Amino acid sequence: MSFVFCINIVLGNVSLRYIPVSFMQTIKSFTPATTVFLQWLVWRKAFDTRIWWSLVPIVGGILLTSVTELSFNIFGFCAAFFGCLATSTKTILAESLLHGYKFDSINTVYYMAPFATMILAVPALLLEGTGILHWLETQDSVYGSLSIIFGSGIVAFCLNFSIFYVIHSTTAVTFNVAGNMKVAVAIMVSWLIFRNPISLLNAVGCAITLLGCTFYGYVRHKLSQDVGKSISESPRMSGKRLEILPLVTEKIDKN
Repeated sequence: MSFVFCINIVLGNVSLRYIPVSFMQTIKSFTPATTVFLQWLVWRKAFDTRIWWSLVPIVGGILLTSVTELSFNIFGFCAAFFGCLATSTKTILAESLLHGYKFDSINTVYYMAPFATMILAVPALLLEGTGILHWLETQDSVYGSLSIIFGSGIVAFCLNFSIFYVIHSTTAVTFNVAGNMKVAVAIMVSWLIFRNPISLLNAVGCAITLLGCTFYGYVRHKLSQDVGKSISESPRMSGKRLEILPLVTEKIDKN
């Protein structure tokens, strides 16, 4: 998982060198769909039809908010697309560890971080070592520069901890759906607080995404109730794996 985590970061940074953030966000909006597809194709995890349909407005709404600023570059597109697949794979593997192997959020970061550091250390020194030294030389205070680096590390730790906490509390699909909702909310807040201009198409896209996330939450709630009833009514459940159950431990017997 550490390797996939590093690949995800590298591909995301590479894509931003060739395409704007809006286009990258458009591609990343497919992450909930690719997460469901990979779990269905590779891990043979069954999903309720309502889960598939709930992803349509979530993905489509973000596409509408970003489609007005597209600037295509084939290399940047490929980097962003494979980064989308890496994000899906990372969250699926995290769900396997957190649910299947009973890791908690802090232990997942604890075990993943050293391996990720070893993977990225040599390429970072070879590719950016001189640039970092030059940046430090241009700063008025070395302590101020180091505090910036240390502070960014703390923020990264808090981000990864919160990611694993959300996946541990829900599922990989729910986490990626929340990521799309975050984009829509960020656009709305930027308009409400900073008065950044947004087009009618952007506003409609945000509204569709928020409605899609609400519908997804409703579907998850209904599926949880259905599974609870099945467990209470029968000691054995049918053979399909449902999205609301953990990825690894949902070994369900057939009648």
